[in-house]
Amino acid sequence: MSNNQISGVFPANMETMAMEYLDIRSNKLSGQIPLLPRNLSALDIHNNSLSGPLPSEFGVNIYMLILSHNHLSGHIPGSFCKMQYLDTIDLANNLFEGDFPQQCFSMKDIKVLLLSNNRFAGTFPAFLEGCTQLQIIDLSRNNFSSKLPKWIGDKKDLVLLRLSYNAFSGVIPDNITNLPNLRQLDLAANSLSGNLPRSFTKLEGMKREDGYYGSGSVPEDGYSSLSVATKRQELYYGPALLDMVSIDLSSNCLIGGIPEQIASLAALKNLNLSRNNLNGKIPYKIGSLQSLESLDLSRNNLSGEIPSTLSNLSYLSDLDLSYNNLSGTIPSGSQLGTLYMEHPDMYNGNNGLCGPPLRRNCSGDIEPRQHGYGDDNKAGHVPEPMFFYLGLVSGFIAGLWVVFCIILFKKTWRIAYFRIFDKVYDKIYVLAVVTWASLFQKMTAQ
Repeated sequence: MSNNQISGVFPANMETMAMEYLDIRSNKLSGQIPLLPRNLSALDIHNNSLSGPLPSEFGVNIYMLILSHNHLSGHIPGSFCKMQYLDTIDLANNLFEGDFPQQCFSMKDIKVLLLSNNRFAGTFPAFLEGCTQLQIIDLSRNNFSSKLPKWIGDKKDLVLLRLSYNAFSGVIPDNITNLPNLRQLDLAANSLSGNLPRSFTKLEGMKREDGYYGSGSVPEDGYSSLSVATKRQELYYGPALLDMVSIDLSSNCLIGGIPEQIASLAALKNLNLSRNNLNGKIPYKIGSLQSLESLDLSRNNLSGEIPSTLSNLSYLSDLDLSYNNLSGTIPSGSQLGTLYMEHPDMYNGNNGLCGPPLRRNCSGDIEPRQHGYGDDNKAGHVPEPMFFYLGLVSGFIAGLWVVFCIILFKKTWRIAYFRIFDKVYDKIYVLAVVTWASLFQKMTAQ
């Protein structure tokens, strides 16, 4: 009964019904979730207006539980762990709080865990270590803390790992690059420190356009709570989400340089390392990322020149290199010029950058000096006042020649011109003679 206009509340006597599958997503249901049929195996009631706490227990045989986009609140009951056959849990975009149950070690079949946009706290869910088929983990926008577990690098089927906007700390485990099917890695807005992982070449899933899309039993609408922060906005891709290969490590405390190996991720479309303390140069081979659509390296301590290979990225539609210590000439190219017109702040805060499209000239771009304009012109350009006088004289001469040419080749104009000239001459002559005679009379009279 999905995608209708059904309103009202759940009937209170559903517990005794012989129902295995219930799909009433995208309606206008309100109130609390009652006790549901014990033999229920799949429940999808996302995108309604349900509120209140979860029922004390669900059916033990349930394998899919999708409750996202409601107003459900409270703590997750301990009986939640009895659902040992669950492979898909989607509680995103609700008001749940407190620790997520840590003793759910009987849940070994979890493939998809979506808990984003709640108020969960505590440490990284430890029971996930025993889940060998994990494919999607989204804990973003909660209050989780602790260090990232090293065992995360053992989950070979993982295609999406999103832990952004929490309070995770410590270093990024090096073995996080051991995930051969990973398509999206989002650790933004935490308190992670240390260097970037070095072995990016192991992320085979970010090299292939036709990546492995293990998504458990999440239906198409189950992707509605998943988005990607790219191109300075939050974008929803729906079922095509995993086509957007992305790495977002922004807003942390990461140090060191950007590894050259990151340029091997040929299918990468979004790379955001902004708001860290990264230093060194931008990898020259970054131009090898031919699929890249968005690159944000802003607000770091990067230095050196902008690699000329950036102009090779024909799909790049958003670039931000602002507030670093970059220097030298900005690479030319129509693509970079177009990006600058859309985002003229993308080079801000780099006082060493010069050349078009900036108004700051590069000292290395010396034009031939104009002889006779003085030695104070160190950049080889004609001083601004000289341009004014040169234009003034040129305009006067050009205008005078226009008049001469017209008089020379236009007989009627030539006759009219000399008649006017004669009349003016006669008037001036008469005025001069009369004035002189008047003055002479006054002088003799005295």
